Amino acid sequence: MSKGQATRDTILRHATGLASQVGLGGLTIGRLADDLDLSKSGLFAHFRSKEALQASVLEHAAERFTELVVRPALKAPRGEPRLRAIFDRWQRWPKESGAAGGCLFVQAAVELDDQPGPARDLLVAQQRAWLELIAGVARSGVEAGQLRKDLDAGQLAQELFGIMLAWHHATRLLRDPRAGARARAAFEALLARSRA
Repeated sequence: MSKGQATRDTILRHATGLASQVGLGGLTIGRLADDLDLSKSGLFAHFRSKEALQASVLEHAAERFTELVVRPALKAPRGEPRLRAIFDRWQRWPKESGAAGGCLFVQAAVELDDQPGPARDLLVAQQRAWLELIAGVARSGVEAGQLRKDLDAGQLAQELFGIMLAWHHATRLLRDPRAGARARAAFEALLARSRA
């Protein structure tokens, strides 16, 4: 890895953690330069604009999510074991990502839902791809005979997504010590309704 790439990776790791706390809009070239003891012009050379920085942070977070959640989960056997691996890895994501503010994607979704532009477009594409991946795992469970033949895989993906959003809210905002158990119970009920 070149020195320039190593510097860029350092910037993106820091910026991703910071964005989970202050939002993508709270990221500035100046703050990152100060935090990382870099010149503004040097940092600007890596990203060229705040919009490019925001998109790069979302791309970096998606790469980390793939590394920590998606790839390990997809190694589980098809069907229900893979859905369980997705759920388990997804619950560990905020902590394992090292982002002090929790899941960057949740933070960005709230911030960008009514803000048209490249960052929102990228986040929408990422979230749709994640929902489709979950639906694909559900369809593979149907093909394996583990899940109902009439299962609406898109509905399962939507419900699992909803469970995880509620879990994040209960954990981060409400500090509910029962959030994990409640999310697990909701997930188990979803699986029970979905089994062949």
